[in-house]
Amino acid sequence: MNERPLRVLFLCTHNSARSILAEAMLNHIGRGRFRAFSAGSSPRANQQPHPLGLQVLRDAGLATDDLRSKSWDEFAQADAPTMDLVITVCDSAAGEACPYWPGRPATAHWGYADPSAAEGTEAQRLEAFRQTLQAIRRRLERLVDLPAGPLDTAALQRHARAVTGS
Repeated sequence: MNERPLRVLFLCTHNSARSILAEAMLNHIGRGRFRAFSAGSSPRANQQPHPLGLQVLRDAGLATDDLRSKSWDEFAQADAPTMDLVITVCDSAAGEACPYWPGRPATAHWGYADPSAAEGTEAQRLEAFRQTLQAIRRRLERLVDLPAGPLDTAALQRHARAVTGS
């Protein structure tokens, strides 16, 4: 499984905030061992991630040029890249019936509050996105510390599910 980067798909209902933040962060800190993607069950109609999420990513020095909201159907196609790990990052996506994923990847659920639901001033809403990005980063830092060498699906799933956000 480790001859190529481990492919991780982050899922959230709208693929506009949490899953986008996780995709960008893992691609940034993944040390070439990981390739992240994101998708949603009901992606935003305009195919654009949340603007405050993009701002927080840019402020953190992360690339945003290739980020877009997309349907999880793109990753269930026969010609889609085979995922090694699928992680839901919102509770509603975790409860939905997911498509069949080619390759039968490991799965995990890492729930985060939706920063796009935050109320208040723009600065307060931006802070909600910053806090979510920091929480995602803490967990991803533990994920990228996987031991070197081959990992089977069961071992990857055990590790991903054991990673906590604290």
